[in-house]
Amino acid sequence: MKKQIKKSQQVSFEQDRRSFIRNLALTGGALATTPVLLGEEIKNTVTKKDSVVFSYKRKLGSLEVSPIGLGCMSMTSGHYNPPRSFEEMEPVIRGAVDRGVNFFDTAEIYGPFTNEELVGKALKPVRDQVFIGSKFGFTYKDGRPAGRDSSPEHIRKAVEGMLKRLQTDRIDLLYLHRMDPKVPIEDIAGTVKDLIKEGKALEFGLSETSPETTRRAHKVQPVAAVQSQYSLVERVHENQTLDVCEELGIGFVTWGSVCRGFLTGKFNEYSRFSEDSRYASVDYFTAEAIANNMKLLNVVNKWALKKNATPAQISLAWLLAEKPFIVPIPGTTKLHNLEEDLGALQISFSQEELKEFRDEFTGIELIGVRKPESVLKDA
Repeated sequence: MKKQIKKSQQVSFEQDRRSFIRNLALTGGALATTPVLLGEEIKNTVTKKDSVVFSYKRKLGSLEVSPIGLGCMSMTSGHYNPPRSFEEMEPVIRGAVDRGVNFFDTAEIYGPFTNEELVGKALKPVRDQVFIGSKFGFTYKDGRPAGRDSSPEHIRKAVEGMLKRLQTDRIDLLYLHRMDPKVPIEDIAGTVKDLIKEGKALEFGLSETSPETTRRAHKVQPVAAVQSQYSLVERVHENQTLDVCEELGIGFVTWGSVCRGFLTGKFNEYSRFSEDSRYASVDYFTAEAIANNMKLLNVVNKWALKKNATPAQISLAWLLAEKPFIVPIPGTTKLHNLEEDLGALQISFSQEELKEFRDEFTGIELIGVRKPESVLKDA
């Protein structure tokens, strides 16, 4: 009989999580020993036939990035928490660099503009040690988004602004944030191709595009990465998207890796949100969805206890174990959360465990997630 997670275990899990992190630090464990996390020991390990062993870096085109990056949106966007100051966020960003993270994600629409300014300023002293991904695709009026625009002339104008805000001479990974239905993807990819030739970008990325759009773009300019939401909760991109990335040698950068905090154990069936909260607009954060989807979190909690890890670490470790070209970019405004996330690199799954884990959660019918066919259209 499979062991069930009791309600008392759910209530106490946050305490266990804090104790786990504290004890690991006190005993010189993974979260406290940065060189072991992302250093030579992991870099030089050999993949065993019956288990997944994490390599030090993952490739997005020509970019060799840390297996876990840092999503910076929440630092200034105000969507899930109040915007933070540069003085508060610089130690988090630079702390990430100190811990081996070399991949940072931002976009012009975050703020808008203020996120790129923060990231650019924080990373300027270490610019040549890191890779920055940013995104274009929107037009603005009075400092607010006013629709999509990926015309060649607008892309060029947007990139000039991005370079200035990021205080850099190139954008390492230049993404199309959302597809503009008025502009053929071939024209967008062709414009980025020219920008790469000019040295203003190094690699081309897409976000939430359909498999067909990805294929068409890749024919014009090789796509280094597709960024989309993917987690144990939102698995819709298992319908063709991951297969196309694997076939074409494209990296898959996952946002929402811990499902906006749900997979950390932050919420439970009693969680409720005010009407003006961003959470209130997310389908899997309705009262009905949370109550139902706790069944999945219980499975994650069971594996966390089994692996002496936290739910967030299990969720990230699963992503890393699924495909060698997946790069999660969990976001945070707290350094200790980042340290916890990086602890996922110390967790391995055998192929048998991956199958057992998937067998357990795929039988759970989730509420509030996308339909598989939705990925066949650009978001």
